[in-house]
Amino acid sequence: MNRFESLFSQKKPIIGMVHLRPLPGSALYDPTVMDMEKILSIARDEAKMLEDAGVDGVQVENMWDIPYLPGRDIGPETVAALAVGVYEVRKHVSVPVGAECHMNGADLAMAAAVAAGARWIRVFEWCNAFISQSGYIESIGGKVARMRRSLGATQIACLCDVNVKHGSHYIIHDRSVREQAMDVEAQDGDAVIVTGFDTGMPPTVERIDECRGGIGLPILLGSGLTCENVRQLLSHADGAIVGSYFKKDGNWKNAVDPQRVSSFMREVASLRKELDR
Repeated sequence: MNRFESLFSQKKPIIGMVHLRPLPGSALYDPTVMDMEKILSIARDEAKMLEDAGVDGVQVENMWDIPYLPGRDIGPETVAALAVGVYEVRKHVSVPVGAECHMNGADLAMAAAVAAGARWIRVFEWCNAFISQSGYIESIGGKVARMRRSLGATQIACLCDVNVKHGSHYIIHDRSVREQAMDVEAQDGDAVIVTGFDTGMPPTVERIDECRGGIGLPILLGSGLTCENVRQLLSHADGAIVGSYFKKDGNWKNAVDPQRVSSFMREVASLRKELDR
């Protein structure tokens, strides 16, 4: 059993997103409108809504820190705020909690995870490189793996995207998605995340199966799942991370909509029962 598989007792776990409002250090942070107390209150409430609606885990990230900086340029104030956010959420839910730091600040997410007791981090570029909305992003897996070991945090899983949304992969266009997934496995990632082109866009069944054919790692879906497509797509994968669909009107900038979450999780429960027959 690898690190990811030890996180959840449920088959095909669904991870809901808590998008922290703009944090200190970001362009949109304005403490006169929303200070850290308010940011934490919203995060706490949304995490509890997600848990009450049936998700199997919660991932906390600095999604509102737009426009994103590459990880190497993110300041300590952001890391500190992210760690506090993750810790606050973890205190108030019983499901496992993970962390992510945009853009590919996986070393910073690992620091926050260690401080806050998170169980995993999401890594946009564990291997290889791409051109993101924040410029050139290169692999960070080697650094994060060594950091995890040095901090005595080998229990924290690294969930690694392949051909991640938010950018162009032309610089490695001679490498198929399957080959990139194989790179993640060869470089000791704990799971592979497959996405569509952008936030809210699903991957194709063909892309999911292409990855499946090359690796033995768990495969997660990282974008675009809805009540309408979850049964088809999740049947080809081992779990999913869901953000936009769980928000009002399917817009990630809106608040969590418990009814959308509950409806989605009913579809997942039905799929699980079918698979258990």
